[in-house]
Amino acid sequence: MDKIISKKTSRREFLTSSAAAFAGITVLPGNVISGFGHIAPGDKLNIACVGIGGMGRSNLSNIKTENIVALCDVDWREASTRVFKLYPGAKQYKDYRVMLDKQKDIDAVIVATSDHTHAVISMEAIKRKKHVFTQKPLTHTVYEARALAKAARENKVATQMGNQGQASDGPRRLREMIWDGVIGPVREVHVWTDRPNRGLLGTYWPQGVPKPAETPPVPSELDWDLFIGPAPMHPYHPAYHPFSWRGWWDFGTGALGDIGCHSLDPIFRALKLKYPTSIQAVSTLVNEESYPLASIVKYEFPAREGMPPVTLTWYDGGMRPMQIPEMEPGMKMGAGGTLYIGDKGKILDDKILPLSLRNSYTPPASYIPSSPGHEQEWIRACKGGAAAGSDFEWAGPLTETVLLGNIALRKELKEILSGQLLKFDPEKFCFPDLPEADKFLHTQYREGWSL
Repeated sequence: MDKIISKKTSRREFLTSSAAAFAGITVLPGNVISGFGHIAPGDKLNIACVGIGGMGRSNLSNIKTENIVALCDVDWREASTRVFKLYPGAKQYKDYRVMLDKQKDIDAVIVATSDHTHAVISMEAIKRKKHVFTQKPLTHTVYEARALAKAARENKVATQMGNQGQASDGPRRLREMIWDGVIGPVREVHVWTDRPNRGLLGTYWPQGVPKPAETPPVPSELDWDLFIGPAPMHPYHPAYHPFSWRGWWDFGTGALGDIGCHSLDPIFRALKLKYPTSIQAVSTLVNEESYPLASIVKYEFPAREGMPPVTLTWYDGGMRPMQIPEMEPGMKMGAGGTLYIGDKGKILDDKILPLSLRNSYTPPASYIPSSPGHEQEWIRACKGGAAAGSDFEWAGPLTETVLLGNIALRKELKEILSGQLLKFDPEKFCFPDLPEADKFLHTQYREGWSL
């Protein structure tokens, strides 16, 4: 039946106009008939959010034009004090599976949980034909990113990854300048962050540390088994949750996973990148529990669409590239930044270098349209509009690249990779010269969990 509903016809209008043909059908409010799969632009989406204590809370605040009908979090400590009261009409859950089973009016789901549960929650929603917004990085493993992109395509749902910077105008103007040839063909890019460092305040989350030995009691408001989800079981410890899960192999994706989908996105768009052919990495001491405190990851990309091969180097933990001679007095390599190196010049963050090139250059008239906002792109796509800027078709390969860098940092491979490149074949989905690395493309889920 859903195939005959026009995208320009609201669900209520459809049912009203069809009453004569379908005797006995009761005209229902639009918010209880999401199963038809088409939502008119004027209708409101019924949205559920899984993970509401951090970025989920921010995402919700940006979609207040819609109906927030369900809130789900494994930890009700912050949820009950800061979020539940903001949406008194929303039903409350701890288990997303119970939520999806019980509440049939949900049109779309926001997933803002820890990295290791992004994929299983997103996939469950996609299989039920729900539109999905998932925080970055899209997934915890490379395989999960490939699987989610495929599932979204097959189920024809609207998707978006939460790298909100892609919706800003700055990256659009950058693309226009690079495509205009201001610095010539780009053959080298450097991008860096100080994460997980926090300057004088210490670190955002622990990395390069062993697992905690203590086993404090689980807070009564927290369902620890649900937090663990598909990961191997660990005793509860506040070093893992809340937020500090980012630095642990089993739960997070480290500094590269945290920031990479933000800062690599403009580079991928400007240089039309997709999959790297090889990855190299060096780091501070790394163990099997947590990510290294600082690392450098180098990706090689092939020639594409008239652009030459390019080397992309990532730095985290306070590491950064050396200063370049074109830097002007007072200019610094900040805590985070991006440097494009072309045949005719460089771009450091938003500055064209050298100064003489910047002064002589006139940017083209802006032609890449502005975004209505990151969440609003997704809302528009859910209602039949254009695909969101970071839908899973785009976000999948970007996330894969980010997570391939983490594989090159694995302790088990470090000695081998000190003497050879980690080459990746995206078509065969393997490391052809190092098959023992293939196991890190995915992880074995805990019993009772599947994708």
